[in-house]
Amino acid sequence: MNTKKKMNAGEFIRRGSVPMMFILICALCIPIAGLSPTYLANEIVTRMGRNAFLILSLLIPIMAGMGLNFGMTLGAMAGEIGLILASDWQIVGIPGMVLAMIISVPISVLLGLFCGKILNMARGREMITSYIISYFINGVYQLVVLYLMGSIIPIRHSSIKLPRGYGIRNTVSLLNMRQKLDNLIPLTIGGVKIPVMTFIIIALMCLVIIWFRRTKLGQDMRAVGQDMEVARDAGINVERTRILSIIISTVLAGIGMVIYLQNMGNIATYSSHSQIGMFCIAALLVGGASVDKASIGNVFLGVILFHTMFIVAPRAGAYITGDSMIGEYFRVFVSYAVITVALIMYETNKRRARREAGQELVKEQEKEA
Repeated sequence: MNTKKKMNAGEFIRRGSVPMMFILICALCIPIAGLSPTYLANEIVTRMGRNAFLILSLLIPIMAGMGLNFGMTLGAMAGEIGLILASDWQIVGIPGMVLAMIISVPISVLLGLFCGKILNMARGREMITSYIISYFINGVYQLVVLYLMGSIIPIRHSSIKLPRGYGIRNTVSLLNMRQKLDNLIPLTIGGVKIPVMTFIIIALMCLVIIWFRRTKLGQDMRAVGQDMEVARDAGINVERTRILSIIISTVLAGIGMVIYLQNMGNIATYSSHSQIGMFCIAALLVGGASVDKASIGNVFLGVILFHTMFIVAPRAGAYITGDSMIGEYFRVFVSYAVITVALIMYETNKRRARREAGQELVKEQEKEA
């Protein structure tokens, strides 16, 4: 009984070590940064509305045993293409956002199908493979926006075209869409602006994920995530289920990118998507998720802790060292460090589980002998 409690406590500490570390970092940096509580609350609420939907898109592949989907960047690129076309067609506000989402869906489905098929060929190495695929598709995306748009794909408005007559400018303004979703239902509490409609959409997404886990497809994904061979013996089409998880994640990432960019108010055409996967995955891991287990609670805890560190680290760095870039370097370093630590812990736990399973098997064989 005591051994079991100790094991549970040890497991809790292992799983909670990253959130605890970030709580400590934030607790130390917040007083040093000297930011007002209202400003800090405003920033956290804004970033939660901006990022939560994107991070939620990572949960489905984890449930299906596909690990951390670095390929969500593919959906982000599809969302950007949708917004570029909606801007060119001068469809503004909420209708422009909805159109961009609609355009992103078929592109995301195709990219997700391609990514899912490749990941099925690289079983066991899904994360590094999806990471490399995102670089490959980024090259295709650059080709489309730099050469095809304006030359083959019609782009009417010169305001978003490069002076040479084809290709998209480095920055595309979304001023006519900026925070239209966030401001649809205005609410301010204690000086903190609440993007009510954005949070309603995020809440609906959370409910959809909870419902989806109970569907036949959701149960199949969970079975595949636990043991592919057992799932195959149970009559589940493992390859198809894995592909569907990546397609759903990519489609959700495309929609999430539209929500993200309408809050920002512009598109950095060639770089908006480049770090989005890395930061979303880091935020999820900071919330206590692992490669094989993640929950909706991990998403929101991760957004709060990770982005609090993002807000206060440069100010704290400037106060301590006199150079705000130190804080900037620190938060980028931490993003990569969190992912590295999570992967090491995952592999360590997996090996420990195998070793314990082997020891149990030996004990059973000795008893039988």
